[in-house]
Amino acid sequence: MGDVTNGIAGEGPAGGRAHPQDEADAERTLRLFDTDGERAARRDEAVRAAVERGLLGPGTPVVALLDVTGIRASAGALRRAFDAVTAPGTPVLHAFAVKATPLVPVLRLLREAGIGAEVASAGELALARAAGVSPGRTVLDSPAKTPAELREALALGIAVNADNPQELDRIDALVRSATTRSPIGIRVNPQVGAGAIDALSTATATSKFGVALRDEGAREWVVQAYLDRPWLSRLHAHTGSQGMPLSLMTRGITETYELAEEINRRIGRRQIDTIDIGGGLPVNFASEAATPTYEQYARLLAEAVPGLFDGRYGLVTEFGRSLLAKHGTVVARVEYTKSAGGRAIAVTHAGVQVATRTVYAPGSWPLRIAAYDAKGRVKEGPGVVQDVAGPACFAGDLLAEGRSLPLFEPGDYAGALDTGAYYFAHHYAYISLPRPGIYGYAPGEGGMRFAVVRRAQSVEEIVAEAGGVERAGLLGL
Repeated sequence: MGDVTNGIAGEGPAGGRAHPQDEADAERTLRLFDTDGERAARRDEAVRAAVERGLLGPGTPVVALLDVTGIRASAGALRRAFDAVTAPGTPVLHAFAVKATPLVPVLRLLREAGIGAEVASAGELALARAAGVSPGRTVLDSPAKTPAELREALALGIAVNADNPQELDRIDALVRSATTRSPIGIRVNPQVGAGAIDALSTATATSKFGVALRDEGAREWVVQAYLDRPWLSRLHAHTGSQGMPLSLMTRGITETYELAEEINRRIGRRQIDTIDIGGGLPVNFASEAATPTYEQYARLLAEAVPGLFDGRYGLVTEFGRSLLAKHGTVVARVEYTKSAGGRAIAVTHAGVQVATRTVYAPGSWPLRIAAYDAKGRVKEGPGVVQDVAGPACFAGDLLAEGRSLPLFEPGDYAGALDTGAYYFAHHYAYISLPRPGIYGYAPGEGGMRFAVVRRAQSVEEIVAEAGGVERAGLLGL
């Protein structure tokens, strides 16, 4: 890959604002607005319709539901927010973090709404390609890219952000061996500090991601890396995630922008033409309100770092959770009710297998629970303090503890809200519980319409995944 071209033909250095849907679809997406109340009403109607049509019931006691209207609205809100603060003609690529919801139909829906893909593995790249996301609208980020993954990305023309000096050495060798159209950059860690959830904070002093800019000699190493490599054209930092305040995210992006300015001054030309600001906009899990908004964040960035939006730099974003979280609901049938120590307990079919983070770290990942009756209607009645438990065989398998909700009865349904991101990605196969089916929904003239996103895992598939084909494999040892 002996020659490197910084841009993608026909799309500009950041992939451009062009998107694959036709103009009518683009206009529809841009005009689409949504409110918190409308989103909640669609969800409640979808649960009722799912029960009525047999998608939920004794034989299928847990399903996941995705609000297609809401997803389209979030994609449109993201694009409008950044379009409003960037200079006309600025190349902007919004790349969805595939890890948040690694489902091909979702990636295809986002592609049609003008959103690309940020991938972190060969598997995620395969999902993006299966969804029809073009290489020019794909970004590869990972702290542990293999030679094969790098080779594939560079051959396809996918943007690559090198995580560390050793990886950059590996890319050097690949670039010398063949031509690539991939825009290539370096990921840096501005080390601005942690948010409320340490495990998700990517900009701490000891974060495993990127080149730690405040470490001795690191900043000068980054500058020299660009001086030595005219084909390095991007700079990347991801300082946000759940629990990170916007002020700290903004500070990290400000420092990344200032580094890009320094590098270009030292080189004497605009070698860095694109800045990738990552994603990480936090989600409000405490209420129905979708806050903070993309508009708030974009305006805050524009006030703090106006030079980022004046047209001199292309822009890449990598939002994930904030695009999908509010549009997903895991709904589980209440199998039994009981009491222990004077507290009511509803035993459902959703627990650690779909809400792993919530079960193991409930303080960091609390979920709102909605109560529905046996017909899928919003359940009425006085609030009763109760636990909502899952089916796994350990005491901590709780979706919620000590919540005031209308008293659940056998045959009712508990809805775990705001689960559209990561809750469909982190299936935990404890006690060989199956992956639930996932359905997208949208209102139509004949009522709520559903489409299969992923079919429920069968018992036969569980056996096969557990080595059923190799059942005699150990006997000959």
